[in-house]
Amino acid sequence: MNNTLKYIFAALVVIVLVLGSFAGGFVTGQFVPVAGIPGIPGFEQPVISAEPTISPEQQAAIAADTQALFAPFWEAWTIIHENYVNQPVDDMALMRGAINGMMQALGDKHSTYMDPTTYEQANSSLEGEYEGIGAYVDVTTTYLTITSPMPGSPAERAGLQPGDQVVAINGEDMTGTIAEVARSKIIGPAGTTVHLTVFREGEAALLEFDVVREKITIKSASGKMLENDIAYVQITTFGAKTTAELLETLTDLMAQNPKGIILDLRNNGGGYLQTSVEVISQFAGEGVALYEQYGNGERRTYDVLPGGLATDTNIPMVVLINEGSASASEIVAGALQDYGRATLVGVVSYGKGSVQNWIPLSGDNGAVRITIAKWLTPNEHTIHEIGLTPDVFVEMTEEDYKAKLDPQLDAAIETLLAMISGNPIPTSMPTAVPSAVPTQP
Repeated sequence: MNNTLKYIFAALVVIVLVLGSFAGGFVTGQFVPVAGIPGIPGFEQPVISAEPTISPEQQAAIAADTQALFAPFWEAWTIIHENYVNQPVDDMALMRGAINGMMQALGDKHSTYMDPTTYEQANSSLEGEYEGIGAYVDVTTTYLTITSPMPGSPAERAGLQPGDQVVAINGEDMTGTIAEVARSKIIGPAGTTVHLTVFREGEAALLEFDVVREKITIKSASGKMLENDIAYVQITTFGAKTTAELLETLTDLMAQNPKGIILDLRNNGGGYLQTSVEVISQFAGEGVALYEQYGNGERRTYDVLPGGLATDTNIPMVVLINEGSASASEIVAGALQDYGRATLVGVVSYGKGSVQNWIPLSGDNGAVRITIAKWLTPNEHTIHEIGLTPDVFVEMTEEDYKAKLDPQLDAAIETLLAMISGNPIPTSMPTAVPSAVPTQP
């Protein structure tokens, strides 16, 4: 038995066992982009050490109990090394597989093990760039599903479309493979080619695509002026550069004296919690941004930061959400809805109201992403596995996507014009949006 790996694994077990005593401010969407992976000034980095909270005697008792508890594990380890037909076995793979299984045993889809490659890719994505094909995807489906290719991306040039389901990657059948694992297989070094086999509804046979990966640069916040003096702002993720990009965008748009603002958070799977507070603060003048509720009953309050650029309530606001709006997106939309600062337009959001810490493991062995808390809106509403309900319900169909129509944006404009003129706001409009939690392969 490799004693060094044994000691390393035991130490990792202890780290995971005491994670509950750590506090942090990180929210992830299925981001794997993907979601957050996001520091930025003011953001609390994942905690990897803390003062002891128990006595030496208690620590010794825990160590003894842990040793007894893991006796079957080391028995299995020994059996593998002494009996498995293909020797030598990969001890590192066994160790990482054990951590992965331990995280899965929690029964929390947001608490996971990230191997070194996945961890690096996730961090790169929230930093605003990564290497891959350039497509938003849904990792909650049976097969990895394309939500939408990014404009000008390799995915778009290759012909991938919203709704495409990736059933094989480089000839490897993805049936039974977790969609997040499939996503990690698509990401890879720029200049390399990935072969995708795709099921597309309405096609008689599977489609084949060779996509050359590129370095993908993502601007997380951007905007423009629409007709009728409406400022349109889109935030695609809550990453390290989002606040700076949003400030630049709002500085330009607010100088043009808009009569109304649309904030588009559709297909935004989340990111840094602190960034979500900073985004809220650009539109809400004061108050609580959110509450973070821990399992031991303790609660942390995040307050709105002063100095926002678009806090004037005389300028009405609409926030666009859909099933792909998750985590940090829901924090922002929920706060602005609670304060009456914005009217929500779209469909019910994803419903991810939990906070994860990303805690690196020693020896460049990736990280564990573990749920440490749940968050509540300023009015103490929870959205976990519920989502936010829009004030104006508007769906969007796959046909709308293919025809490059956007009835949700149209409804947002119509709603905003009604608010500007003082007319009644309709509560629903015809149209439909496919479920998606975006990440970027």
